[in-house]
Amino acid sequence: MLLYDISQDILNSPIYPGDPKPKAEWLSKIEYGEEYNLSEISICTHTGTHIDSPYHYLDDGEKIGDLSLSRFYGQCTVVTISGIITGEDMEQILPHCRKKLLIRGEGEAYLTPSAVFVLSDFGINLIGIDGLSVAQPDEEFEIHRELFLHNILILEGLDLSSVEDGNYILSAFPLKLSALEASPVRAVLLAQEKGI
Repeated sequence: MLLYDISQDILNSPIYPGDPKPKAEWLSKIEYGEEYNLSEISICTHTGTHIDSPYHYLDDGEKIGDLSLSRFYGQCTVVTISGIITGEDMEQILPHCRKKLLIRGEGEAYLTPSAVFVLSDFGINLIGIDGLSVAQPDEEFEIHRELFLHNILILEGLDLSSVEDGNYILSAFPLKLSALEASPVRAVLLAQEKGI
């Protein structure tokens, strides 16, 4: 089995405009003559590779702790497409895809409302993207809300640079931040080695 780490380093990942930068601080360090190394971090839950839960845009939506772990694991397809992604684009792509879809768009792929409706029609249950958001800034509210209303989870901030387009198994479990609207994840793709 081959494993591909498709997560960004939390402390070095791009930050969505307006979000706080992550901070790491040493509380104890062996090199300073102390007995052990101990650190603390401060991060926004949307830093780096992360899952948005419906509670991010729906006040009565599911929080991270309400979501079954099975939602973050399963067969997925990686595709390359950038720019504004329409429903027509999705109609061309989705017949060949599994129910979790990861989009490599070099950080420049954005869904339109029509794309969301087609995703729902095809039964997609998770959409992932290598940008800071699945939507353009002026459509953040509408796109996120529509995805959540159609029961589609959002995985943002992926690093798909080391994988080819194709089918994989996705593992992207959130931290147990039960009452929150989002969580960092360690996203990994699994693939069978060729010839085995």
